[in-house]
Amino acid sequence: MEFNEKLQKLRTGEGLTQEELAEKLYVSRTAISKWESGRGYPSIDSLMAIARYFHVTVDELIRGEEMVTLAEQDKRAEKQKYTALICGVLDCLTVLLFFLPLFGDAASSVTVFAMTGIGVWLKIVFLSLIGLTALVGFCGVVIGSFEKPVWNKRLLLTGVGLSIAGTILFILTRQPYAGVFFLCILVIKGFLLLKSK
Repeated sequence: MEFNEKLQKLRTGEGLTQEELAEKLYVSRTAISKWESGRGYPSIDSLMAIARYFHVTVDELIRGEEMVTLAEQDKRAEKQKYTALICGVLDCLTVLLFFLPLFGDAASSVTVFAMTGIGVWLKIVFLSLIGLTALVGFCGVVIGSFEKPVWNKRLLLTGVGLSIAGTILFILTRQPYAGVFFLCILVIKGFLLLKSK
């Protein structure tokens, strides 16, 4: 008997609905539905919670090859979680552009606030891009602790997009130091994303 069939049998044997079981295990009803339909496996922590709740062993719930699949999924999910966290921290580091003298102004380097040789709108675009990138990074770090892989992925993609936009914007506006700063962050993110696959 497969895991999904065992879980459904245990749940119905206790007279529980999917919603009630989800509340007892602190997961969503859709997670229970997914597990019972055979479209996925719970994490190892959820599997242990199921075993404890129904007073069975993990071995009784899941076969050896299913356990290997489950362990691989958990390992991949952990790797993606840490990649998203590191990319979020890198995006948070863009706040340094507010304080470091990486912008050219006539013959010297100044902070973005002290720039005088550019238009007001371009300065607003610079400040907005830096602030938005740092905000996305901060949200990525915070949301990463809530185990929401969909949000992690969205924030990660948004951060990569902002890094690309920042690199292009700063290079096109002849701000090479800020452009290289964004490019370095983008290269590190690319390396981490390739490694997490």
